[in-house]
Amino acid sequence: LTDLQSSRNNVRHHTEEIAVDHLLVRRGQAFNLTLYFRNRGFQPGLDNIIFVVETGPLPDLALGTRAVFSLARHHSPSPWIAWLETNGATSTEVSLCAPPTAAVGRYLLKIHIDSFQGSVTAYQLGEFILLFNPWCPEDAVYLDSEPQRQEYVVNDYGFIYQGSKNWIRPCPWNYGQFEEKIIDICLKLLDKSLHFQTDPATDCALRGSPVYVSRVVCAMINSNDDNGVLNGNWSENYTDGANPAEWTGSVAILKQWYATGCQPVRYGQCWVFAAVMCTVMRCLGIPTRVITNFDSGHDTDGNLIIDEYYDNTGRILGNKKKDTIWNFHVWNECWMARKDLPPGYGGWQVLDATPQEMSNGVYCCGPASVRAIKEGEVDLNYDTPFVFSMVNADCMSWLVQGGKEQKLHQDTSSVGNFISTKSIQSDERDDITENYKYEEGSLQERQVFLKALQKLKAGRFHSSRRGAELQPSRPTPLSRDSPRSLHTPSLRPSDVVQVSLKFKLLDPPNMGQDICFVLLALNMSSQFKDLKVNLSAQSLLHDGSPLSPFWQDTAFITLSPKEAKTYPCKISYSQYSQYLSTDKLIRISALGEEKSSPEKILVNKIITLSYPSITINVLGAAIMNQPLSIQVIFSNPLSEQVEDCVLTVEGSGLFKKQQKVLLGVLKPQHQASIILETVPFKSGQRQIQANMRSNKFKDIKGYRNVYVDFAL
Repeated sequence: LTDLQSSRNNVRHHTEEIAVDHLLVRRGQAFNLTLYFRNRGFQPGLDNIIFVVETGPLPDLALGTRAVFSLARHHSPSPWIAWLETNGATSTEVSLCAPPTAAVGRYLLKIHIDSFQGSVTAYQLGEFILLFNPWCPEDAVYLDSEPQRQEYVVNDYGFIYQGSKNWIRPCPWNYGQFEEKIIDICLKLLDKSLHFQTDPATDCALRGSPVYVSRVVCAMINSNDDNGVLNGNWSENYTDGANPAEWTGSVAILKQWYATGCQPVRYGQCWVFAAVMCTVMRCLGIPTRVITNFDSGHDTDGNLIIDEYYDNTGRILGNKKKDTIWNFHVWNECWMARKDLPPGYGGWQVLDATPQEMSNGVYCCGPASVRAIKEGEVDLNYDTPFVFSMVNADCMSWLVQGGKEQKLHQDTSSVGNFISTKSIQSDERDDITENYKYEEGSLQERQVFLKALQKLKAGRFHSSRRGAELQPSRPTPLSRDSPRSLHTPSLRPSDVVQVSLKFKLLDPPNMGQDICFVLLALNMSSQFKDLKVNLSAQSLLHDGSPLSPFWQDTAFITLSPKEAKTYPCKISYSQYSQYLSTDKLIRISALGEEKSSPEKILVNKIITLSYPSITINVLGAAIMNQPLSIQVIFSNPLSEQVEDCVLTVEGSGLFKKQQKVLLGVLKPQHQASIILETVPFKSGQRQIQANMRSNKFKDIKGYRNVYVDFAL
């Protein structure tokens, strides 16, 4: 008989949140087990105990997926070790320790006992799961800060930042990496990868490398190459699945994938891919956080330029190159050593599970060293050029007229803003932009940009037709609201721009209300100016894809020398309501031209419409294993009736599964509430996440932090 001491070992290995009745341990750290003997006790020096551990379908000593090691044999060739702790009349307690480089996964533990009488007895002691160990200094994922380990490994909830750089919205998310069956689902995910299906022996042997495992997981979160977890969908048609905006956690997604025989779940977009990957990586023991990059470049041809095309009304057009600036894009950072790179490039690594471009034949991205991105070392593995372009490409604006393309402006600072992640042990937002690039406009930033461009041209990466158009020096940075000159980018705007245009909102842009704003026109010259300004508004998807315009206007503005004027604009709810995407993004644009000059001025602004959030109240003290009442207050913010209302509520340690409440119809501006009953089954800091959807909106969200006490 054997006692694996699961409860005790799991506490010491920080896995008690996963289970207490199954052994889950971390590599590089000892765990104890007790052997019980029927006839007589173990006699050191006379008896010999040999342990055997095996993982994968084809365990192999040479590959390291099988190990054989003896008790107290200090010179054993195996990197696994065992030693005697205590020895009694009928029981013996021993400690075992996996090397800090061992492959992670499910192991079978066996024992052979050679007695002094010559008999050999073999037993199968049971199974255990081995995980990465960020608490072990010798492990490649070691993180030397306990608050960071608590945040990036142990914390099972967080925030994913969405919206726009002018309106950053925290979206609550239930990672739930320690929920029931999630560890089994994560291991199944590894076994479903193309690598395992092709060569299971080698795949299992390589699972000791966080670089390898992170690439496998990254490819398996999307389903472009395999039966991965999520199907991506950016079409706005989600009739045969879930709108990505409705999800509030990873657990329901992973469990659905597992329960349907590993069929991809419909649907996900970038923040869903990143959130699910965060769940899997934290469960396996790799420190991971979710990152949002506002105004994120998608450079399809590797020339570090994002091309945007406009017509003569200022409307943004699609383009054949598929270059886009995503309003926001979400990826992961995972912490690990990079022995495959020069010294100094370990630490946080970018991994992007959203299927955008292929990497070595599969849809995954990374790990790319964050430091390599900042320093322009785009020749270092993996996929560093693509990540560099997401945070530091230039944006080239083109006017399309009469079948011809006319260059408007090259903007150097519009890509990569307010790069954000959740703060450590706080609900606040951390801006980590300086981790990715030097300050825009600085000499260092310019040098890094040119170094990256030169590496792309000289190396194995091929720059596109417009790569050579980059000038030796870039103009003074302009904001997205700044005027863009028709003249060549090498000229500074102050040399050519005599009139500036800018949009200004008059009221907060709330869903269901009219959008009121003004166009500010300023004549900076000493001459009269007659302007014709074409204005338009169109919805955007968060990946930058434009929808058809729904509002247009033309303004004729006469400006005296040094004069400023405002042109009032209003877009009514009835004008925009039927054209909105789930992302609730509206891009207003103006293209101005002066009668006596060929110069054109382009200005645009992205507006994110906001909803009132759901209010969650906890009624009474939250105590583990005791009933708890939770009040959820929600409202219809629109001046029209909404139908098919559904409320979903979840929270790790608070609800065994996601709660779904059918609400039916909500009257205009109507507020209502419901009471939910639950029994918390885990103590400590917890979070409740809620979402309400209807036929008119999909993602009214709310959250509430709850501290659950131990039962008295």
